[in-house]
Amino acid sequence: MGISVSKEKLKKPPLELHYLGDRVLRKATKRVAKVDDGIRELAHKMLQTMYSEDGIGLAAPQVGVHKQILVVDTDPEEAANQPLVMINPQIIRHSKQMACGQEGCLSIPNVFLDVIRPAAIEVSFKDENGRPQKISADDLLARVIQHEMDHLNGVMFVDRVENAIALAQELQKGGFSANDVKKVA
Repeated sequence: MGISVSKEKLKKPPLELHYLGDRVLRKATKRVAKVDDGIRELAHKMLQTMYSEDGIGLAAPQVGVHKQILVVDTDPEEAANQPLVMINPQIIRHSKQMACGQEGCLSIPNVFLDVIRPAAIEVSFKDENGRPQKISADDLLARVIQHEMDHLNGVMFVDRVENAIALAQELQKGGFSANDVKKVA
């Protein structure tokens, strides 16, 4: 059960990351109609790429694929910890309680800023075998899932940063343009 993938860092990850400013990151994704070997292979390559880049989450648009797929592993150092493959994820419930936490993104390297999100969520999705699943998540797992789900809608974490001064400074330091931020309400 689950996709078997080594958590080692590859010198050349199988998929290429796209970075803030690339239009591919702003396109909304399409639902996956059928979970097949091609989808499982994509999830496997996404996990290899995520581990190689020291990530804990990766969404398909970050590797130029416009499908509703994301992968998460909040404990990549722990070999026994199974990564999560989420296909067509939907948040069905979220807490009223909000939490502020620092986020970063493989598509915006070396930029870390505070983002406010619901502290806990319940998500329905299909797993890598096409079976319907439902999980409740809080803390880091809830934050990572919400961050990756934003990517499926063309939203990046910098779009949710409220501190405009810190945002401008961090983006400049990382060599990114504040013009590529698209504020969300």
